[in-house]
Order: sequence, then C-alpha cells, then structure tokens
Amino acid sequence: MTVTSVSTTAVDDDPRRYAHLSTLRLEDPDAVARAAKARRRHPGLKYGRQNFIVAADHPARGALAVGPDPVAMADRRLLLDRLQIALANPAVDGVLASPDIMDDLLLLGALEGKLVFGSMNRGGLAGLVNELDDRFTGHTAAALAALGADGGKMLTRICLGDPDTVVTLEATAKAIDSLAERRLIAMVEPFLSVRDGQGRVRNDLSADAVVKSVGIAQGLGSTSAYTWMKLPVVADMERVMAATTLPTVLLGGDPAGTQDEVFATWQAALALPGVQGLTVGRTLLYPQDGDVAGAVAAAASLLHHTTSVHTAEASE
Repeated sequence: MTVTSVSTTAVDDDPRRYAHLSTLRLEDPDAVARAAKARRRHPGLKYGRQNFIVAADHPARGALAVGPDPVAMADRRLLLDRLQIALANPAVDGVLASPDIMDDLLLLGALEGKLVFGSMNRGGLAGLVNELDDRFTGHTAAALAALGADGGKMLTRICLGDPDTVVTLEATAKAIDSLAERRLIAMVEPFLSVRDGQGRVRNDLSADAVVKSVGIAQGLGSTSAYTWMKLPVVADMERVMAATTLPTVLLGGDPAGTQDEVFATWQAALALPGVQGLTVGRTLLYPQDGDVAGAVAAAASLLHHTTSVHTAEASE
C-alpha cells in the first residue's frame, strides 16, 4: 500500500538546530523533569483501537545499521528530525525510546498527548562477546513512573545454549513485577536466539520458535496483568497469536523487501485477534525512498479502529 507524500527527512538544514538542547542540559538539567510533569498524557488505551508507536531505542544497543548502511542512525540530529516528522502525524500514538532520546523529545515538546514507553535493557550490545547478557542499563520502573510514562519495554532473547539466558529471564521477571507494582505496562519482546558459525547472535523467526518464545516470556513475573507481547511478523502468524491472550504489538525490525511487501505482511497480521497495533522504528524512520512522512502515513492506514465490545454493551 503506497500513500503519496512530500519527501522530507529533515526539519531544516541548520547544523545548530538542536544546540538549545545542549544548552538546557548544561544550564538547566531539571528542564527534563519539568517537561515530563507538564506534558499532556495520552487519553488512554481502548480495545478495538490499535495503537501506533514509533521505536527509537536502537542506538543505545550499538545497533546503528539500517539495510546496507552500517551507521544510518548515527546522526542524532537527523534521527530527531525523523522522529518529529513521525510524531507530528496524529495517527502516531507514541514513542518507545531510550532515556537519552526520550529526554530530547520531552525538551522538544514532541510527546504531547502521546503514549510513552521507555527502553529498559540495552546492555546486550550488538556484536558484544556476551551479547545475550541483556542487562538492564536503561529506564527503571521508578524512573518511568516519575516521567509519567505508560510502560517499559524489555528485549528478552532466549538462547538454550547460553548460560546468560537465565540471568536475562530473571531480570526480566523482576522488571515485570516492578512495573506492575506501579501499574505500568511491561512490553516484552521475546526471541528464541542462536549463535551462527561466526558466533553472531541470530533470532530464529520460524513460527515454532516464536510460539515457544511467547510461551516462555508470558510466564515471567508474578503477574501478567500488565504484560504485553512485542512480536515479529512471521509466516503462520495465526498460530503465533493463538499462543497468547496478552495484548500484542507487532515489531518491524530491519526492513527487508520493498515497502509494499513489508506493509502487506503487517496488514494481514493486524487483522488477527489480540493484535493491539504496531511498534516500528527503522522501517518507517529510514524508508527506502527517504519519505518518512509518507511511510508513516502508509503504515497508519493499515491500523484497525473498531468499537470495543465493552463500549458497545455499555451504550445499549
């Protein structure tokens, strides 16, 4: 599905356009907390209304590549430009970001009326010798509550041949509990992972592997009351969604194939029961044609907004 739009990848070309952020951070670091406190919150989640969240936590794990460009996300000014373009679309409900990017967006006033999810574990750096030791080095539940955030996201890679997996599972369970105590959403992103012949971590995207990862991840913590799944779109997505009753958002990953091909797979998955929306980053922020606004508009057109069963019953 293609939506025509004017191609825009930068707010403007002034290299000092974000210099005021450095000034605020130097002279008035409390400005971040004040911006968070003054921010207008999202009106609330509703069943039947799928949510659209833009992800921007990749750089904090050293994952700067998009497609063939190994440093596509390295320029913070361009990333902030692209995020502001995406968040300016009223169909975009919010953002998933690491603390540094979240603070920039708060200072820019770009999160008014938006859902806010913090990225909690960024310790499993891309290419690190112990990459699967996904330690929690980002947002804490307490910090997210202080920011007025809606929840936190955690990457949960499960490698049956790596002893660090049990550490990640334990830390994830504790983070889920800590978020639930504050009535904040735990957005868990599980993968069954393996190491290839060169020692690199690869996620198994077969339906069997994703189903198994869901079974493990949704059982973490002492309650699942506030837990969501964040899952890749894979073949046989119907079987994947049959494995859980938890609200689920779809992730985009590093884009492969044409935009129309990627969007077609999303469209089919968004029609399945339990799918609450999209949480996508690189695919939309760095589209192949460079048109961020157009890619965001095209993705937004795929979302379903129907009347909640409970809302309909209440109005009768």
